Amino acid sequence: MSPFLRNTLAVIAGIVVGSFINMSIIAISESIIPLPEGVDNKTMEGLQKTMHLYEAKHYIFPFLAHAVGTFFGAVTTALIAIKHKKKLALGIGAFFLFGGIVMVCSLPSPIWFTIADLVFAYIPMAYLALRFACRKQKKAK
Repeated sequence: MSPFLRNTLAVIAGIVVGSFINMSIIAISESIIPLPEGVDNKTMEGLQKTMHLYEAKHYIFPFLAHAVGTFFGAVTTALIAIKHKKKLALGIGAFFLFGGIVMVCSLPSPIWFTIADLVFAYIPMAYLALRFACRKQKKAK
């Protein structure tokens, strides 16, 4: 398989894995930390109207979803890619960062969450994933 094709598949796999993990964590979050009374999280409009009811604890799982999803997406990409592992893994971080920026622009959230999410959940997690994947591959050789 050509390096270009394998790297392209690595990026696609990273996006799919990261997105799946992100959405899985969001899906189970409500069963662990119940939403406030009256929150409609089925539509974007419903969320926009009821986000003011969220407490700090309700932001734990969204942050974890963003961070863990980005981490595993970047690990997947770095493990599959043949060349340019660093660029591709950090590209996964940038991809999910863009999604995070869109989300904080679409939904009102406290400034502390916006800063913590955008600063710590994406690029740093992609970097940690890259370090993890490279260390794992060195041990395998």
